[in-house]
Amino acid sequence: MTVQFEERTPSDKSAHADSVNIYPVQDRRTQRLFLNLPASLYASDSVWIPPLQLECRHQLSPRNPYFRHASFRAWIACRDGNPVGRISAQVDRLHIERYNDRTGFFGLLEARDDPEVFQALFDTAEKWLRDQGMRSVRGPFNLSINEECGLLVAGFDTPPMIMMGHALPYYPQRIEEQGYSGVQNLLAYRIRSDFAAPRYLDKMISRFGSRVRLRSLHLPAFDKDLAIIKEIYEDAWSGNWGFIPFTTEEFAELGKNLKLLVPSEFVCIAEVDGEPAAMMVVFPNLNEAIRDLNGRLLPLGWLKLLWRLKVTGVKTGRVPLMGVRRRFQDSQLGAALALMMITSLQPSVIKYGMQEAEMSWILESNKGMRNIIKMLGGEPYKRYRIYQKNIP
Repeated sequence: MTVQFEERTPSDKSAHADSVNIYPVQDRRTQRLFLNLPASLYASDSVWIPPLQLECRHQLSPRNPYFRHASFRAWIACRDGNPVGRISAQVDRLHIERYNDRTGFFGLLEARDDPEVFQALFDTAEKWLRDQGMRSVRGPFNLSINEECGLLVAGFDTPPMIMMGHALPYYPQRIEEQGYSGVQNLLAYRIRSDFAAPRYLDKMISRFGSRVRLRSLHLPAFDKDLAIIKEIYEDAWSGNWGFIPFTTEEFAELGKNLKLLVPSEFVCIAEVDGEPAAMMVVFPNLNEAIRDLNGRLLPLGWLKLLWRLKVTGVKTGRVPLMGVRRRFQDSQLGAALALMMITSLQPSVIKYGMQEAEMSWILESNKGMRNIIKMLGGEPYKRYRIYQKNIP
């Protein structure tokens, strides 16, 4: 195989016709090619949902607060002048400071089923990461562990939920051919909104109910409640594999989406003895609402989106944020808090018209949370995998 690393643009006629040519994403034109590639790859995939173009452009924009603590490069692979693959590479300074492991990341991977294309993309990303002083590569992360992460390896027959990824079935094999092996599995569970609460929940409530108070998001004190959610999340997740805390700017951006998309009754904050101890947030599934918009909000897509989210509602949702403070974890009170929050949100999501929710992502090793979901009738229906490779 011949791989050419080009500083020219994909339209340059001097590109080698029979080679895989790699071009950096460095201007509006190459960024447009980068962002438009998935549409051609998934044209025959009936469950793929075109993401909103506005969101995709923002993700790569300097306005994205992620870039205040990370270095980033992206490339396009072309054959015969046509885009056939893409990849990004990231070095997150917050990760390096926390773990001191010289690990960089790859992400935003999409490519046709061509081993030479995958090799060219990974060779390029690994070379750049090696030049940055990295000695191992982990991914995919689009762009961080607090965004879309992991490669879909099971569950290709159902559409992705909001802020969760999709993939083509040959991706796992092609990545493993580049010397990568799985280091973590992430599970997505689906649960019907009309689940039956376990019979012993009443006993838990009678035992701990006098200490526990459940409440919804208080919109007049939105910023205060957002800070409480962030504090609980960071405490609850701080011991999890690969954890990186949100920056203030990143969580503020998440808060804007929460305020815009999530009804206040879809947020539960649990207090124990008057102190915030746990939280849970249900997002209406934006992907269901945008499925037929082809990624465009103009001219009328935004009206359809608002109508579906605010008036008719959507039938699916996702729980992207849930956590119990570490001092309550692995205790009966911790389990009670989780069950009480889930059951307290049940009437609101049913009233909204939501029939099913995804709880994701859950580390495969998190047996406590998995058992709680199982008690409520939830079942794992998607598996995502994070890969890693040493690049000495």
